Amino acid sequence: MDIKVLGTGCANCKTTLKLIEEVAAEKGITVQLKKVEDIHAIMAYGVLSTPGVVIDGKVVHAGGVPSRDKIAAWLSAASVAPASAKAGGCCCGSGGCA
Repeated sequence: MDIKVLGTGCANCKTTLKLIEEVAAEKGITVQLKKVEDIHAIMAYGVLSTPGVVIDGKVVHAGGVPSRDKIAAWLSAASVAPASAKAGGCCCGSGGCA
């Protein structure tokens, strides 16, 4: 799972990065966490309020520090949904969807 924390280095951005690391470790989920500080790269995601969080290319949060529960929900959803879709080549994993 690829996670980017968007922000120029403020305390909220650092806190968000740390919280994601902690929650991922608690849940035993492996993540590739990257801090994006380049303002042009941040704006390319359409994020105008930081910190922003991008999971597997999708913006899931912008502005303020997300709660631990919110982070846990993102990690659980992202770690389950893509794996089942890839397993059989479709949404249900069986490969038989039209």
